[in-house]
Amino acid sequence: MREPGPDHPITIAPHPRRVRVRLGGVVIAESRAVLTLKEGRFPPVLYIPRADARMEHFRPSARRTHCPYKGDAAYFSLQVGDVVRPDAVWSYEDPFPAVAAITGHLAFYPDRVDAIEEGPA
Repeated sequence: MREPGPDHPITIAPHPRRVRVRLGGVVIAESRAVLTLKEGRFPPVLYIPRADARMEHFRPSARRTHCPYKGDAAYFSLQVGDVVRPDAVWSYEDPFPAVAAITGHLAFYPDRVDAIEEGPA
C-alpha cells in the first residue's frame, strides 16, 4: 500500500453537478451525490454511488486489477437488451483508508457507455 503525497496526489471531492450515465437508450445510473477523484496526472474520474445505479444491468466480471494507492478493483460488464459492454465499470470494494470515500461507488469507462452527461446540481 502506498500513501498519496506530493509525488502522487489524490483528492476526492463532491462533484457539483448531477451525472447521468446512458447505455442502449437507458439511464443506467443517475446521481447528485457523485464524487470526483483526481489522481496525479490522470484525468478526473467520477464515482457514482452504487445506490444510484440500476444494478439489474450490471454483471460481475472476472477481471480484477490492483492499484498501489487505492487497492483492488472489481469490474462489471453492462447489458441493456442486446447491447453488452464488457468490463465497462469498476469499483473498489474495500479501498485503502486514504480513499475510503469511494467505498460503495462505481466508475464508468466513458468509451464503454453511450454517454456520461452532466446536468444542473
